Amino acid sequence: MADDPLIDRIRAALAEPAPDQPLYQRLAAVLTDALATGEVGAGQTLPSERHLSAALGISRVTLRRALELLAREGRLRRQQGAQTRVAERVEKALSTVTGFSDELAARGSIPGHRWISRKTVLPTPSEAMALGLSATDPVVRLIRIRTADGRPLAIERATLPQAILPSGEMVEASLYATMRALGVAPVRGAQRIRAGLMSPVEAELLEAEPGAPLLIIERRCALADGRAVEFTETRYNGALYDFLTDLGR
Repeated sequence: MADDPLIDRIRAALAEPAPDQPLYQRLAAVLTDALATGEVGAGQTLPSERHLSAALGISRVTLRRALELLAREGRLRRQQGAQTRVAERVEKALSTVTGFSDELAARGSIPGHRWISRKTVLPTPSEAMALGLSATDPVVRLIRIRTADGRPLAIERATLPQAILPSGEMVEASLYATMRALGVAPVRGAQRIRAGLMSPVEAELLEAEPGAPLLIIERRCALADGRAVEFTETRYNGALYDFLTDLGR
C-alpha cells in the first residue's frame, strides 16, 4: 500500500536526531503539527495502528502512547475496537452576544452540561465590581461543565444579580433561554480573553492533562439601559476551541 503524505512527513521528522525526547513524544508533536496545519482534517480517520506501526517502523506500544497522549489533550477521539479520528473543533463567535447552548446548536453539536453548583451567595469583590453591586447585594452563582456531544469543553462560572435571576434552580440547560423567558436577555457586552494552563483539578474536569492550554474569557453583559445582568468566566479547553470575530474596514 502506497504511503500518504502524512506518513512521509512523520517518517522524515522521526529520522531527525532528538536524543533528549522520547520517541512517542516526538511522534505526538509531529501529529500535533499536522492537525494544526490542517494536513489532517477534523473528523478524518487516521490509518490503523497496524498500518502506521509497519509503515513507520515503530512498535505499536510507542504508537499507542502517542495517540493516547493526543486523545487526552482532546485532539483525537479513540474508541475501543474503532478507528482513531481527528476531534472536531468548536468555533465560537466573539462578535455576538450568544449563549453557549445556542452557539453549539447552530453548529450542529448537541450542547450539554454537568452542574457543579447553583447557589445564592454574596458577591466576591470582582463580581460586585463587574455587576455594579454592593458587597451585600445577593447574587446567583452558577458553576458547571459545558459539553458538546458529551465531551467536556469548558468550565463555566456565571454570576447574576438575584434581582435579575431569583434562583439558580430556574436554569435547566440554557441560561440565556431562562433570561429571555424572564425578559432580561442581554443585548450588549464586553469580553476579555487571556491564556492559561490547566490546574490538576481543571484537567480532571475537562479530561485533559495538567498544564494543557486554556483559553479564558471573561464576559460582562448588560441590558439596553446599561444595567449589568451577567458576569461570566469560562475556561475553555484550548485544544478544542477556535474563536472567531468579524473584522470591518
